[in-house]
Amino acid sequence: MKNALIAGALGLLMPVMAAAGEYSLTVDRVMIDTGDFVKEGIGYNGASPGPVLRFKEGESVTINVTNNLDEPTSIHWHGLILPFEQDGVPGISFDGIQPGETFTYEFPIVQNGTYWFHSHSGFQEPNGAYGAIVIEPEGREPFRYDREYVVQLTDKHPHDANRIMRNLKMMPDYYNRQQQTVGDFFTDISKHGFMTTLQDRLAWGDMRMMKADVEDVQGFTGLINGKGPEQNWTGLFEPGERIRLRFINSSAMAYFDIRIPGLEMTVVQADGNNVQPVNVDEFRIGVAETYDVIVRPKTAEAYTIFAESMGRSGYARATLAPEEGMEGPVPGLRKAPLLTMADMSGMHGMDHGDMTGADASAGMDHSDMSQGEMDSDGMNQDSRMAADASDSMAGMDHGAMIMSEGGASDPFYAEGSGLVPVAANGGKFLSYSDLRAQKPLYEEREPTREIELRLTGNMERYSWSINGVKYEDAEPLKLQYGERVRFKFVNETMMTHPMHLHGMWSILDVGAGEWNPVKHVISVQPGTTVYMETEVDAPGQWAFHCHLSYHAAAGMFRKVVVEGGPDQGNTAEIEAVKDGGDA
Repeated sequence: MKNALIAGALGLLMPVMAAAGEYSLTVDRVMIDTGDFVKEGIGYNGASPGPVLRFKEGESVTINVTNNLDEPTSIHWHGLILPFEQDGVPGISFDGIQPGETFTYEFPIVQNGTYWFHSHSGFQEPNGAYGAIVIEPEGREPFRYDREYVVQLTDKHPHDANRIMRNLKMMPDYYNRQQQTVGDFFTDISKHGFMTTLQDRLAWGDMRMMKADVEDVQGFTGLINGKGPEQNWTGLFEPGERIRLRFINSSAMAYFDIRIPGLEMTVVQADGNNVQPVNVDEFRIGVAETYDVIVRPKTAEAYTIFAESMGRSGYARATLAPEEGMEGPVPGLRKAPLLTMADMSGMHGMDHGDMTGADASAGMDHSDMSQGEMDSDGMNQDSRMAADASDSMAGMDHGAMIMSEGGASDPFYAEGSGLVPVAANGGKFLSYSDLRAQKPLYEEREPTREIELRLTGNMERYSWSINGVKYEDAEPLKLQYGERVRFKFVNETMMTHPMHLHGMWSILDVGAGEWNPVKHVISVQPGTTVYMETEVDAPGQWAFHCHLSYHAAAGMFRKVVVEGGPDQGNTAEIEAVKDGGDA
C-alpha cells in the first residue's frame, strides 16, 4: 500500500504487471509539457518520465518491452549488475529492439538502492526515454525514514536532440548564452588591473576557448518528475517525519547543485550504495549519478527543493509541504562561474607548475591510432589542438591571469578552479572526499595493473575522445575476469566528464582504503586526475563512456571486453597481465 501511495504522489504510471516479478513496458511517442513549452518526445507507458519500477533484492524479474516507435530502441538498466546480454546497449550487448517487436529482459536483482533506466539508442534518452528504479533491500536499512519520494531531474530542451548535435557540430558555442561582454572586460579591469585582464583575454582568445564554456547546452527547462518550475511537483509530509529523497540526475548534459533552504540533508546513499551518513547543506549531482538523502522538516511550512545548474543557466524546483498548493520561496540564480587557467592545467605541454595531470600524455604509445586520425607529422587531431594551444601560451605569465575568486578548495577540483562549489548559505557542500562506504563491498587488495584513460577533445570541432581516439576508430579495452584494475582518468579538457562503466562497480579512490565509496559514475573535473578501481567480475562485453549525451555520441566511448569467466581458469592470463602482457 505504501509503495502504491508513493507512486500515486509522483503522478507516474505504474508498469503493467502480468505476474509477480513480471512487468510490461511500451516505448511510445509522447507529448512533453514543461510549463514553458510543449514538444513531442519519447516515453514509456505513454509518459515521460516513465514509471517507477520497484523491485525487491533477491527476486528475478521479467520485463517485456514493446517498441511502438518507427525506429529501433533499447533500454539500459543503469547501475544494475546483470548478465551482459541484458544490459541493453545495441551493438555491444544485443541487437536492439526493432519497431513493432517485443523484447523480454530477464535478470536477477542482486542489489538494492536507487537507480534508473533509459534508452541507449541514438538520442532517445534526452528526448524523454528515461525512468526510475527503486530496489528494496532483503533486510533492514541502516537508517530510518517514514516516507520516501523519487526526485528525478532532467534538462528538457525545446530543440530535438538530433538538432542540438548538428548545431554543436556547426558552432560549438551555439547554446552558450553567458559569453563575456565588453562590460565584463571593464569590470575585470577594475578588479584585477588592465594588464592582467588583457593578458587573460588574449590567452583564452589564442586558445579559441571561452571562460564561460561551463555548459555545452543552455536554454533548457529543468524538470523534476516531469514537471517544470512553474508546474511545481509537490511531495507531502507530516511535521517531524523523516523523508527519504531519492535524487536521480537523468539529464543529457546538466549538472545540478541541490539545496533545500531551511533543511539540512543527510546523505545516506551514493549511486545505490549505502555510505556513512554525511550532513550537508548542498550537493552537486553529476549527470547519471544518484544520491539518497534524508531530511526532517519539523514545522508545517513549505520547503523548496532547488536544483540550480552548475553553469547557473537554469534550474528545476519542487516543493515539500504539508498540504497541496503551498509554496516556499524560490531562490534566484547565483552568478555564473567562469573557468580559469587551473581548469586548463591538464592540457598537453602547458606549464602550470605541479598541477594534476599536466604531463599526462608523456610516454603514450600512439601506435594503435588509425591513420585517418593522424596528421602528416604523425600527430592526431586532438593532440594537435592541445599543442597549438600550448604554443599560443608560450611565454605568458600564468601567475598574472585571473583565477578563482571564491577561495574555496576541494581535492577533486584543480586548485584555483572556477568550478569549485560553495554552499549558498556558507555551510557544508558535499565533496567526493566526504564519501565512505557504509560497509565494504570488496576485500581490499592490490590492483593487478593500472590503465590510463586520457579524456581528450576539441571543443572547436566538437570532437570528444579517449586517449585521443574516437570510439569508431578505437580497439576494445580488454580485461581479464578475476583481476582488479586501477583506472587513471586524466582530464585534458576544459569540461567535466561523468564516466560510466557498465556492468561492474567503480570503486572511487578517496584515500579511504577498503572504505572507499562504490559508485557507477565517476565525475572527473577539468585539469584533474582521478583514480578508480574495478573488480573484474562480469564476463562479456560492456560499454564505458562519458554520460554527457553529446560527448558520448561524438566519440568519448569505449567497448570493454572481459575475457574468461568463473568456470574458465584465467590465473595464467592474469599473471601475464601483471608481468606486462598485452592490455
